[in-house]
Amino acid sequence: MSLTKAERTIILSMWDKISTQADAIGTQALERLFASYPQTKTYFPHFDLHPGSAHLRVHGAKVVAALGEAVKSIDNIGGALAKLSELHAYILRVDPVNFKLLSHCLLVTVASHFPADFTADAHTAWDKFLSIVSCVLTEKYR
Repeated sequence: MSLTKAERTIILSMWDKISTQADAIGTQALERLFASYPQTKTYFPHFDLHPGSAHLRVHGAKVVAALGEAVKSIDNIGGALAKLSELHAYILRVDPVNFKLLSHCLLVTVASHFPADFTADAHTAWDKFLSIVSCVLTEKYR
């Protein structure tokens, strides 16, 4: 699966807006993840998982920063996220389905922050982009 030129343009143009709210988007996406899929909390036993906690803000910022690296390297997402994939597969041993769950939570969060920009085409582009990111992050599991 690859992004079309139009989809790349949508991702890149929306990223300029998303990056200005990266911390809030990352935090809210994690809050949605843990509320909707409580089984994902098992990977964070040392975190305060209450909404708005410092742990969620810091990790949410890391998640969106990694997404930013994927956006910057939109033609080489695999290369941009290779080390992150290795970390989650070999060291943290995260169940790969969790990347899809987090992608969905990110999609919902971005849509809620930018409803006017989140057209059907934008939804399609972001869904596809996040699917590629999820696929790349699970590459080391295969």
